Order: sequence, then structure tokens, then C-alpha cells
Amino acid sequence: MTNENLQTRLAVEDVSSSDDMSQDTSLTAQAEPGSATLENTADAIAEPPTGWVTDALALLDTGGPVVALLLLMSVVALAVVLVKLAQFQRARLWQRNPAQQALELWQQGKVEDALRVADTSANPTAQGLARAIRGQRRKVSEVAVREEVLRYGSDALFQLRRGLRPLEVIGSLAPLLGLLGTVLGMIKAFQQLEAAGNKVNPAILSGGIWEALLTTAVGLCVAIPVVALLNWLERRVDHLAHEMDNLVTQVFTEDLSAEAESTRATGVESTVAARQSQLPEQQTNAPPAHANTL
Repeated sequence: MTNENLQTRLAVEDVSSSDDMSQDTSLTAQAEPGSATLENTADAIAEPPTGWVTDALALLDTGGPVVALLLLMSVVALAVVLVKLAQFQRARLWQRNPAQQALELWQQGKVEDALRVADTSANPTAQGLARAIRGQRRKVSEVAVREEVLRYGSDALFQLRRGLRPLEVIGSLAPLLGLLGTVLGMIKAFQQLEAAGNKVNPAILSGGIWEALLTTAVGLCVAIPVVALLNWLERRVDHLAHEMDNLVTQVFTEDLSAEAESTRATGVESTVAARQSQLPEQQTNAPPAHANTL
């Protein structure tokens, strides 16, 4: 009986151990998808960047320090252009109507309305015009008013031109730096060709040449838009300077054009006609004269 009990007990233990092994196998199978997901995430993190980041890194590696310097110059140029555009927007350089309206009101004799319209605009032309009108209203000497308006205009134009010099320097130096990189690259390519000796490989020369020309291409890509934007910004400032000189001068002078002369003549004729039409009414409404009696 004792042997039979031992055999039965051993059989039960074998069955339980087999059940434990099957449970461990199932748990391992269930844990495999999660571990696979973790492995995929780690692989995705470890993968190198693709797309434009890889292209930029390859460009820097191929072009060397010259390309890195050109890219830095392009970032500086972009920052300067954005700052100048924000400054032009604050100065309302695109608003030309307030100054024109203020001048028309001044020429019509509406001094307060002209000042109100000019003061509502931040445009330097309108502000200079307001100073000229205010000086004329206060009966300040024309010389003093002109000096003040000239001082304000010069300062406003200086502030608008300030910061354009770096763009000019970048536009001039970028092609030269690109050419310098090309020359250095050609020197390196011919040095490699010389080191090859009799075993000359055309791929060495061609690869060195295109790497050298890459710096010139980058330099031109930086210089062309910078020069174009610089010319546009300077042109805007020049237009503002001409507009300020033109409109402010009309505050101190009289319009002698043919159109103004015809308008003035029409106004005089209408005034004379109105006065003549009022004379019969005054004579009719006048009391009769009493005869002198002896």
C-alpha cells in the first residue's frame, strides 16, 4: 500500500508541474507583443533623423565651415529683414492718404481738421506735416519751422535706414565666401589627385569639383534674395523721403499750377456773382430816401 501511495503522489506532482510550465509558457506568449512594441519604439528613437534635417547635416558636412558661415549669415539677414518690416509697419509707411488729406484741409483753410487728421497717423510724412502746420498756426518764423521739420525728417529717415548696412555687407560677402570655398575645395581635390599618383581615379576629381562648387551655389542662394530685399527696403525709404519733402514744402508755398489757377479763378467768379446777386436785394430792402423840404 505504501508503494502505491507513493506512486500516486508522484503522478499528481508531475501533473501539477506540467500545468505550471504551460501557464509560464502562456504568460510569456502574452508578454511578447508588449516587448515587441518596446523594441520598436527604441528602434524608432535610435533611428537617425530623415528628410530636410539629414539634407542639412549632409550639406554642412560636405561644404565645411564655409557653408556653415553662409547659413549663419542667412539667418542674420532674415532676422534683420523681419525687424525692418515690423518697424515699417509700426511707422505706417503704407498709409499715404492721411498726409494727403491733411494737406488738402490745410489748403482749404481748415487748420484744426488738418491737424486732427495728421496727428492720427504714425506715418513720418503726416507727422512732419503736422509740425509744419502747427508752426504756421503759432505764427512761428518760417525759418524756424523749416529747421524743425528738417530735423524731424532727417531723424525719421535715419531710424528707417538703420540696420540696412548689415544686409548690404551680407549681400556683398556671400558670393565672395562661396568663391573662397570653391577655391579651397579645388585645391583639396587636386591634392587628392596628386596623392593618388599613377592610380588616378576620375571619381576623385569629379567628386572634389562638385563639392567645391557647392559653396558657390550656397553663396549665391544667400546673396540674391538679400540684395533684392535690400533694394526694396531702400526704395521704400527713398519714396518716403521724396513724399515728405514734397508735401511739407507745400505748406509754405502756394500752388501755381494751371489747375489751381483755374480753380482759383472759378472761385473768384462765383464769389463776385454771389455779391452782385446780393446788391439788388440790399437796394430793395433799403428804406426810401426822404425829400428835402424847404
